Amino acid sequence: MYLYGASGHAKVIIDILRDSAIPVLGAFDKNPAIKEISGIPVLGAEVEEELEQPVIISIGDNAIRRRVAEKLEVSFGKAIHPTAIISSSATIAEGTVVMQGAIIQADAQIGRHAIVNTGASIDHDCQIGDYAHISPGAVLSGNVQVGEGTHIGAGAVVIPNLKIGKWCKIGAGAVVIRDLPDGVTAVGNPARIIKEHQTKL
Repeated sequence: MYLYGASGHAKVIIDILRDSAIPVLGAFDKNPAIKEISGIPVLGAEVEEELEQPVIISIGDNAIRRRVAEKLEVSFGKAIHPTAIISSSATIAEGTVVMQGAIIQADAQIGRHAIVNTGASIDHDCQIGDYAHISPGAVLSGNVQVGEGTHIGAGAVVIPNLKIGKWCKIGAGAVVIRDLPDGVTAVGNPARIIKEHQTKL
């Protein structure tokens, strides 16, 4: 496996791959000062199109991860830590990372290049959009829909059967009890919209 991005997020992915006995052959990063990360060589900024192994985009920012994914013409892998509990009926698309202790229940669908972070819980029939990030300790109850690029903050809770739009930001510890439209920031218990911003095109 190769990584694109050599920051703190990459360090966690390297740990996941090592714990899964998947070799990490190198990383790519635009910062010429970075020569290695967690003992993995950084091979420069340009990704060859004929790599012998897939790539995972190891960048935490959802919008940047999307831009990189749309630019790279490579095959993408995924990283799922052995301690994650994942239903056999759940589906996880390419490029996605599932971190230590996460739980993904029956018939949940996780999109491309998403992040299911440490100890996050995604219950049955949830649908998580491409480039979304479910932060550490967040809890999504059954049949929740999370739109493309949305970031659910650490420790947030979403009650069942709700729809959260695209490119939203849900604050840490928020409790979401009603549907939210595209492109909003919501915080608090219960979560309230404090900002509307342009959604990514």
